[in-house]
Amino acid sequence: MPNQILIEKYARLAVRTGANVQKGQLVVIRTTTDAVELTRAVAKEAYLAGAKRVHLIWNDEYISRYGYDYADIENLKEVPQYSIDQYQYFVDQGACFISILSPIPNVLSGVDGKKLQEVTYASQKALQFFREHTMGNKTQWTLVAAANEKWAAKLFPTMDVKEATEKLWDAIFKACRVDLENDPVETWKNHNQYLKTITKKLNDFNFKALKFNNSIGTDLTVELIEDHIWAGGAEVAVNGVVFNPNMPTEEAFTMPYKWGTQGKVVATKPLNNQGRIIEDFWLEFKDGKVVDFDARIDKEALEGILNMDENARYIGEIALISHDSPISNMDILFLNTLYDENASCHMALGRAYPMNIKGGLTADIQELEKKGYNNSLVHCDFMFGSSDMKIVGLTQDGKEILVFENGNFVI
Repeated sequence: MPNQILIEKYARLAVRTGANVQKGQLVVIRTTTDAVELTRAVAKEAYLAGAKRVHLIWNDEYISRYGYDYADIENLKEVPQYSIDQYQYFVDQGACFISILSPIPNVLSGVDGKKLQEVTYASQKALQFFREHTMGNKTQWTLVAAANEKWAAKLFPTMDVKEATEKLWDAIFKACRVDLENDPVETWKNHNQYLKTITKKLNDFNFKALKFNNSIGTDLTVELIEDHIWAGGAEVAVNGVVFNPNMPTEEAFTMPYKWGTQGKVVATKPLNNQGRIIEDFWLEFKDGKVVDFDARIDKEALEGILNMDENARYIGEIALISHDSPISNMDILFLNTLYDENASCHMALGRAYPMNIKGGLTADIQELEKKGYNNSLVHCDFMFGSSDMKIVGLTQDGKEILVFENGNFVI
């Protein structure tokens, strides 16, 4: 079992720094049956922070698998009106959201790809208003994670399962800057200030495009949208509350121009998407769109992501992270995007964050689309950073500025 003091510190960090729960605010915890202990600690801390009420939405990945195995697809695709009404209520009440992840690797391995795609599409479509609400920072939201035995055994297969689970908890605490000696809330104030320094430098350059090259085949140019904004660490919701959406986070990220990505990108880490692990894959872009792709393992799952809707083959985010960074230096492949994306430069297929363009949080989505904003039901991050990554920024007047050398920031 993890140290109870560390669990309580972690819960406090999620509530006070992650979601930054306000007195009298409704709190929604979206969680899993594999994270009961952390869920209870977060719920308690939310009430201590003054939450009006804490609502729980539970998920169980094994029961979800049973649905795919035994239920009719038409029944699985149905999203009950009460579920839609529940989320609409949360939105109307100005609730904040805390999501607790505890993935079971390969839990959906072997599920019919078409079935998975259709069910996912139906759910995303029905709750699109909620996705727009959170991705548009209309309220505070945050993601954290809890260890479980299946996840730990996958990451550390030579260890006893209890020892492996303790090692995974230790890695989670370390990645989130939680230890027995510190006040993680104060520690994160300094971390957010560091990320703010990086994003200011990138914003001051106002690059027109970034060129990525490494020795394993990435040769990519990503044009950035006009009036783009680099962000990282703490963000400000439309309601004026500062929050941290991802815990951990090491990234500086911004919005690409929808039709401006050219060349090939080679993934450097597996992608765990809905319980299916895609390995050794690459994508080729022309005028922003994925025109060719392949994967050594589970190409079908990758194809399902790309075919989710008409804009899933375009990217909505590009993020920079030094190879020499805390999570990368642990040398642990977490098989979970929340952690692996913070060890490597990454990009996201699909939907962009409105906050990454000037005036985006208050603009109409249709107006943003005209400027080159990518609107999709998908937002799927994958990692392509490496120890020899070179990144060159092209300025608006055609100058070249070295941004990364040997995998790390040099600006």
